[in-house]
Amino acid sequence: MITWSQSIAGIDWHELEALYRAAPLGNKDAAGLQVVYGNSRYCCFAFDQGKLVGAGRALADGLDWSYVCDVAVLPSHQGTGVGKQIVATLVELSQGHRKIILYAVPGKEPFYRKFGFRRMLTAMAIFPDVQDAMARGYVTED
Repeated sequence: MITWSQSIAGIDWHELEALYRAAPLGNKDAAGLQVVYGNSRYCCFAFDQGKLVGAGRALADGLDWSYVCDVAVLPSHQGTGVGKQIVATLVELSQGHRKIILYAVPGKEPFYRKFGFRRMLTAMAIFPDVQDAMARGYVTED
């Protein structure tokens, strides 16, 4: 049975680090994850028998925008509705903002369209390694 939390209290940041690697959502260290989740307005964590199996967060300013990011689910729990519930929770918590923005891993866009997200034509980004970002499908040459 999945249990849910929106609090960072008691989170094992090393367990979250392992979740990110397994999801796979990149190599983010425990200390860094503690910083970014601590600075996020909304958080959502899923546990299966006490084990962290999913997480996500949203940065928000309280009025203009909320940015849903870092949705990660263990492969063993992907396709079970955990990711869907994390996104739905973060979108619900973000209601009242003028816009809700999401930054998706390339190829995952169809999943997020189910929640009403649409591709932005004006979004731009600066990456420390532009060639890697291009190779992974995050940016184009223009």
